[in-house]
Amino acid sequence: MSTPTTAPEAAPQGSGRPARRPMQTFKLLPELFGDGVMAEIFSAERTVLAWLRTEAALAAAQAEAGVISRADAEAIAAACVPETIDVERLWIEAVNVGYPILPLVRMIAAALPEGPNGRVHYGATTQDIMDTGLALQMGEALDHLAVLTGAFGDAVARLVEEHAGTVVAARTHAQQAVPTTFGAKLAVLLAEVTRQRGRLAEAARQVRVVSLFGAGGTSAAMGERSRRVRGGVAARLGLRTTDVPWHVARDGVAQYGVTCASLSATAARFAREVVDLSRTEVAEVREAGGHHRGASSTMPQKANPIGCEAIIGMSGTAGALSSGLFRAMEAGHERAAGEWQVEWYVVPLLAELAAGALATAAEVASGLRVFPGAMRANLDAEGGLIMAEAYMMRLAPALGRERAHDLVYRAAQEARARGGALADALREVAAPADLAHLGELPIPPESYIGDAREVCAAALAGWRAAVKASWADAGTNEEGDDE
Repeated sequence: MSTPTTAPEAAPQGSGRPARRPMQTFKLLPELFGDGVMAEIFSAERTVLAWLRTEAALAAAQAEAGVISRADAEAIAAACVPETIDVERLWIEAVNVGYPILPLVRMIAAALPEGPNGRVHYGATTQDIMDTGLALQMGEALDHLAVLTGAFGDAVARLVEEHAGTVVAARTHAQQAVPTTFGAKLAVLLAEVTRQRGRLAEAARQVRVVSLFGAGGTSAAMGERSRRVRGGVAARLGLRTTDVPWHVARDGVAQYGVTCASLSATAARFAREVVDLSRTEVAEVREAGGHHRGASSTMPQKANPIGCEAIIGMSGTAGALSSGLFRAMEAGHERAAGEWQVEWYVVPLLAELAAGALATAAEVASGLRVFPGAMRANLDAEGGLIMAEAYMMRLAPALGRERAHDLVYRAAQEARARGGALADALREVAAPADLAHLGELPIPPESYIGDAREVCAAALAGWRAAVKASWADAGTNEEGDDE
């Protein structure tokens, strides 16, 4: 894309803005932990290119339908290239117009001879071009998020398989509950990631929709050939077509945003688990090490979980931003009056945050250090109180669940008050006849993990099936498929 050798002396009259477009705001979080591929998808260059592709496809589809000549369409397509666009001037003039498509179309037309220069953007409206370009970008973004989700899921799956039998304390309300395995703990996450793949596929299908309905959504400017033209544009761009306009129906965009925020939250749930389990007093896992990784400027011993902190920060931001898309859904009549502009800021950032969160989560999971020794030692904290349910269930067949619960509860209170072992306290509070039902004491945690291994196997099978499933349907063109 060309740029002027000198900046314009002044902005367009009445804009109240400086002639030169201001520099972009520096954003530290995505700068440090963002994803380069996603940043490229929503770059200014790729955004303009998506508009140019749409204008070229429109001309080609109109020639095929007999709206304009093939020679005009070929000339227009040849002019719909980045070199035609003076990006500096494009943004300056867009401030004055309020939208970038009018100056974009004028630049394309200026590069054409008499005749085809009057056929650019024929019968379309600004939002048709921008929304179709956005559909291309959102579809590509969701495809990339699928790749990142796959890498994260694969890393989690390796941990599930490796630690299917690594016994660890399950925790409810942040307190030790019963034994489980580290693999089973992560299997729940893996099943969540598996479901997210399905949501990604559906979101990609929903957003890949052409927009070409003209000023008021009736396609009046193109008349009876509008449906054929719309289908032709969709086919050339790999989008679905529809017979119902979506200029103000932004539910598909909102679904895209919710998907981005939800993916970020899944990554954050993993990150929060790692943060909690890597606390000094727990020390069951730790992020990968490295010279000065997570270091403090003042405390030489520190190795902070900085990858997880970044994930949590990106997820929290994505969740807050996604709410803006629900405001965008309030657009009224046949064109928004400000609500649409919310998307211009929020849509790219949501993709960037989700990509950064997933990519960082995959890195953390791939390098995660797991300490089974610490896990086993923590199971013995509080004198084996984590086995209280196991004792209760051994006693329940003979005593009934309520009486068994009360007996073990009393023993647990005694053990906690004196700092002793639960097994010893049970020997003191239980009648000799009751003790006979307990069998050998203490009960080892390894014997009370239930279906933990089966949970791991099921989650792994589900993930592997999802990986094998085709992703190709996300971008198919379905003729006449209304939203």
